[in-house]
Amino acid sequence: MPEAEMPLRYGSARGRWALAAVILGSGAAFLESSVVTVALPEIGRDLDLELGGLQWVMNAYLLALSALIITGGSLGDLYGRRSVFVAGLIAFAVTSLLCAVAPSGEVLIAARVLQGVAAALLVPASLAIVEASFAEEDRGRAIGAWAGWSGISSLIGPFLGGWLVDAASWRWVFAIVVVAGIVAAWLGARHLPESRAQHSGARRPDWTGSVLVSLGLAGLTYALVEAGGGGLGDPVVATAGAAGCLLLVAFLLFERHASQPMLPLAIFGSRQFSGANAATLANYLAIGALFFFLSLQLQDVLGYSALAAGAASFPATLIMLVFSPRAGELGQRIGARIPMTVGPLVLAAGLVLLSGVDRGDDYLEAVLPGVIVFGIGMTIFVAPLTATVLGALPDEQAGIASAVNNAAARLAQLFAGAALPAAAGLSATTAVGPGAFSDGYETAMLIAAAIAALGGVISWATIRGVETRRGPRHPSPSQACTSCAPEAERPVPVGVD
Repeated sequence: MPEAEMPLRYGSARGRWALAAVILGSGAAFLESSVVTVALPEIGRDLDLELGGLQWVMNAYLLALSALIITGGSLGDLYGRRSVFVAGLIAFAVTSLLCAVAPSGEVLIAARVLQGVAAALLVPASLAIVEASFAEEDRGRAIGAWAGWSGISSLIGPFLGGWLVDAASWRWVFAIVVVAGIVAAWLGARHLPESRAQHSGARRPDWTGSVLVSLGLAGLTYALVEAGGGGLGDPVVATAGAAGCLLLVAFLLFERHASQPMLPLAIFGSRQFSGANAATLANYLAIGALFFFLSLQLQDVLGYSALAAGAASFPATLIMLVFSPRAGELGQRIGARIPMTVGPLVLAAGLVLLSGVDRGDDYLEAVLPGVIVFGIGMTIFVAPLTATVLGALPDEQAGIASAVNNAAARLAQLFAGAALPAAAGLSATTAVGPGAFSDGYETAMLIAAAIAALGGVISWATIRGVETRRGPRHPSPSQACTSCAPEAERPVPVGVD
């Protein structure tokens, strides 16, 4: 077999370059979901935005990403994951530049929507490439490295964003990503193998499903953001919410009967897959709440600079950097149930500790302990969760598995910024600072902690251990080998359907 068609090995030069490309590319997209949080106060002052406007700066990106990420995964399966990954990176670089030069809040929000569309192409393709291209015995470590660095890119975002805001301008928060996108596109075109789902030639994208889910989420998000102001009784809010719910129901009905759905509902027949994605929703909603609220609380209530607010969560980044690959290996060895149960509970404890942060508090006593506990909780569950989702479906569905899980994570972050403020009693017109916002911050963090704990309960109820069963004759559809030895035994999660 030619070297270019052989499975990638984790310790080889080919494997390292491939991992560098997908980690840098997906990391840039994940970075943009968190780096903006620390820049929100400065964006609000520069573009004259209240809490509702700042919510849309966050949510516009997450809305497009979560709504279209499944479509992006399908496009990768159909037309080639490397091709879609590289195209998405180029579009991501261009739209990030548009964000950097936006002259008003309206233009920035529109550019954030386009940026989310581009991210929806590259994110699912990046993880699907890892799943489909690495040798079976190296996938756990490769996925662990991808998950760890993806988590790190999200965690390092506030630190990097704070430094850029203080040293230059909030606009550099977007401009810096342009360079990362271009470099990742060059590495991807040069070093990544092409892969696609088997029998993909006769398939076509499900554009109807994409439109229905996008408009449905847009209507629901608008209602959640604006409900804090006019309330659910406001005619515009009620109409948007009802329309969003009806469109989402229509999406599910259409997918159920479509001949080539973007979201094959049959995949949720796997208890393992459904449980892991439900846990993802809960865990990442809690994580999104921390990123959104903590930065605003530290800067506008405690008086931190942007850099200091970003550096506040940096210890969690170091924990993720050191221990995520080991967490992935541990999940392979003992099964994902325990780490996916314990991790969210530890995360919840960190959020409870951080909920008490208020004006006049000392960082070492009030903030650092919660940040450390939060980082430990993330490290425990992120890599095992990712491996569990991908292990629950066949290789040829790696793209859709990755897309659904990433959609769940981004959708959770979207709801964290859209629904939690209203749940905590904050309206779209609330001034960010001491008083009403600070009181709502504590409530929101406690709600997020309860949701994280629920994620642990879901994992315990739905995720099982590992058992030995027969694996495929080849590591992925793109690297079939007719001369392979008979099927080997490998450990996979119990509950795979």
